[in-house]
Amino acid sequence: METAQTTFPPAGELPNDSGAMEYWGVDELPAPPPFNFRNIIAVIGPGAIMAATSIGGGEWLVGPAAAVKYSSSIFLIATVAILLQVIFNLEAIRYTLYTGEPIYGGIMRLKPGSRFWAVYYSVIGFFQLGWPALAGSAAAALLSAFIGRMPGMPDRELQIILTIGILLLVVFILSFGGTIERMLEKFAWIMLALVFTFLIAVNVAFVPAAHWWDTFKGFFQMTGLPRPIDWGLIGALAATAGSGGLGNLTVTNWIRDKGFGMGAKVGAIPSAIAGHEIRLSHVGKIFAVNESSLARWREWMRYVTVDQIWVWGLFCFVGMFLNVNLATHIVPHGTDLQGLGAGAYQAEYLRKLWPALWFLTLFNGFWILFKTQLGNTDILVRTVTDALWMSSRRVRAWKGGRIQWVYYSILGAFTIWAFLAISFASPMTLFKILANVAGLVLAIAGIQIFWVNRRFLPSALRPPLWRELLLLTCSAFYAFFSFFVFRNLLQQL
Repeated sequence: METAQTTFPPAGELPNDSGAMEYWGVDELPAPPPFNFRNIIAVIGPGAIMAATSIGGGEWLVGPAAAVKYSSSIFLIATVAILLQVIFNLEAIRYTLYTGEPIYGGIMRLKPGSRFWAVYYSVIGFFQLGWPALAGSAAAALLSAFIGRMPGMPDRELQIILTIGILLLVVFILSFGGTIERMLEKFAWIMLALVFTFLIAVNVAFVPAAHWWDTFKGFFQMTGLPRPIDWGLIGALAATAGSGGLGNLTVTNWIRDKGFGMGAKVGAIPSAIAGHEIRLSHVGKIFAVNESSLARWREWMRYVTVDQIWVWGLFCFVGMFLNVNLATHIVPHGTDLQGLGAGAYQAEYLRKLWPALWFLTLFNGFWILFKTQLGNTDILVRTVTDALWMSSRRVRAWKGGRIQWVYYSILGAFTIWAFLAISFASPMTLFKILANVAGLVLAIAGIQIFWVNRRFLPSALRPPLWRELLLLTCSAFYAFFSFFVFRNLLQQL
């Protein structure tokens, strides 16, 4: 699929400019299924993958750590972060619905060109997600269950061995499903059901109603941060209250692979097993805007809105709330939850209420962190794969033009690197690094999405001004936290 073929030239508005890459093919926008409850359940899915990936390090690690250190009254930060990331996601998806390309395709059409942005997002993606932080935290939960206590430095070697096993399990799972998106979606719904069943049950059973109300109020107020401020922790909270960085951008890859809008015209990334006949074009296809296509566009946007607001956004908010509500009730205020056993602290305090909760909490914590490691691995590998696929003719010609060779080669290289990186620092320290890089990604990419939609979308498909302003506000929000995080880092150096 080296050239985009024009297969359907209807009358209507088309963009005059394709930027630094070749012009899209032109085809007809597929009609979505009629908008009803049954079809909503069948069509949505990328938001569930995002939610399963999001409800991990932010909700299970950073949220409780920040709440116990500062109290839940600072969690207006999380509420604003989720709302702004919803806008960020919707505006990135807007480009994908129109072109079938992930938002990276639009960004690579900007100056200085596709190769520059491919290298940029590959490198910054590595610095964000190239750390096995969540695999290490999941290993801590698993190790705690084996040894019956919180792990310490004498257990470090065994924890590393378990982390390696978790990383290999991630590779195994990502090798099945026909398309990788389909496998992740099925896995995501199962994990969300298990995790939320546990969280709701323990909150209802052990947290008083008055505490629920105090926690809820904390998500809509800001009383100030006691000094000294741990900007690394607060910046990580702001970024990972939602997806954080590449996760927000990669939802557009899953939207394409799910077949939303023009994504149905370009293909998907196939799995290593049972996906050999699936192909992926390196350039998207667009449609001419006319009365018929505009009606279909509005219906696709309705599905996207449900997927992002009522699946991803709601799950993120409720997941953060339940974890913070539980932690602030069972863990004494001021406790440091950032040690080697991050991911297992909740179990240590819950078993004081009921011993059986030790294993149940560790099981839940393991799955929260494991599914996030699974999703983050796909995000990183998918980002690099798509960037190389769209920007390099040589990559597209490799191994007969089968993109799964690119995907699994990068997955193998990342896994080997992760084996080496396990011993660099504690899982929580690694997670704070990746979370704050995620904030920087959001600050820069928000401006890029604004410009991509202004430049390449027909006027009838562009967002209203208020949404553009909120998108730029999202960039400013994360630029604020990035400034203080990196200023403190330079001061320490």
